[in-house]
Amino acid sequence: MNRTQHNAMWIRGGTVIDPRRSRVEVADVAIVDGLIAETAPDDAQAIDASNFIVCPGLMDIHVHLREPGQSHKETIATGTAAAAAGGFTFVACMPNTQPVLDTPRQIRWVIEQATQAGHCAVGPIAAITQGRAGRELTDFAALREAGAVAFSDDGTGVEDDALMRSAFERARDVDAVLIQHCEYEAISAAGVMHQGEVSERLGLPGLDPRSEEAMIERDINLCQETGGRYHVAHISTAVGVELVRRAKSEGVRVTAEVCPHHLILTDDACAQADPNTKMHPPLRSALDVHACREGLLDGTIDCIVTDHAPHTENEKAVGFLKAPPGIVGLETAVGLAAHAMVETGIAGWPHMIVWLSSGPATVLGQTPGGIEVGSQANLTLIDPTLRWTVDPTQFLTKSQNTPFSGWELTGRSVGTIRGRNLTLCTLKNAPYPDDKT
Repeated sequence: MNRTQHNAMWIRGGTVIDPRRSRVEVADVAIVDGLIAETAPDDAQAIDASNFIVCPGLMDIHVHLREPGQSHKETIATGTAAAAAGGFTFVACMPNTQPVLDTPRQIRWVIEQATQAGHCAVGPIAAITQGRAGRELTDFAALREAGAVAFSDDGTGVEDDALMRSAFERARDVDAVLIQHCEYEAISAAGVMHQGEVSERLGLPGLDPRSEEAMIERDINLCQETGGRYHVAHISTAVGVELVRRAKSEGVRVTAEVCPHHLILTDDACAQADPNTKMHPPLRSALDVHACREGLLDGTIDCIVTDHAPHTENEKAVGFLKAPPGIVGLETAVGLAAHAMVETGIAGWPHMIVWLSSGPATVLGQTPGGIEVGSQANLTLIDPTLRWTVDPTQFLTKSQNTPFSGWELTGRSVGTIRGRNLTLCTLKNAPYPDDKT
């Protein structure tokens, strides 16, 4: 990855996809002093983008950067470097760190560390409850003022009905969205994979999908009653998708996200008990995968996220039952999402840019980025035809826990632009973008 600064740039001949303006056209984009301009001077840095998509910077609103407290898995510097390599100019990081992101001081610290690293912008998500213990709410107003972009106890769901109602009211008062990890632990019963034929054959505890669906249903009711905003994290079941679809049709302010692995893999991928196929929520059935794809297509699901969850090799090497759930995803997201939605012929790249850019911005209540004269340059360059092989040894993230090692994918980010900063990223033995500049 190569990062340089330029006062002026010309991005020549790219396919500009700008969802905010419903714009899809081949065009040049000029950048002067970090702003989109009508034209650039003759000595501007030229980028031949004739094979590339030029779009607003990608956003991932579900990332685990692991700091503070778990820097052996990831740091803010390595995680944001991985994000930039994957084409993301903004990530929102979850609060299940050590200590938990439940004070303004912790929120400000994360922002400061990300600013120092300089790879991409970071919006911390603050905890709903103190210590994520599910007993006492955090100070939403103070956390919001410190820079929190949303609230979540991700990793656990808030099970107490009265407490969750109060959380909706408090979040409503500070104009923030609640992001829920939907799981009633009494129903999930310490399951480690989807409850079904594969879990029975392996003799592993199955995770009942009703644990996810019951909490989605309860939260939708609370959201409707309080007038708050509600976002379903990493939705994974067909019933859950239908609950969100119905709520949206009734005018409830609910949104949802899905991960690439829940668009591609089923619990059959767990048949060899590879710990890198252990997720939370788990890989589900083929029916659930189909429902998640359909949910994206009809607008029930608003965005694609990675749930980037780095773990060390030793942590994953203890067997499926005891290994922590989760995989890394920032550097494979574009290729995997394209594999699920574009290569199958069910969607096009304009859809992809919505799900990876304007969609997540809208979830957080932010104005989606655009490509128009006078706006801040915040762009991602994607080669939609680049064929590449997933090789975890090339990742910039500190961890390599992925079940997609060796997969051949088509489509990858080749660079990002944030203001005057141009970051070019490439694979070993790939001919560009070095010869395109």
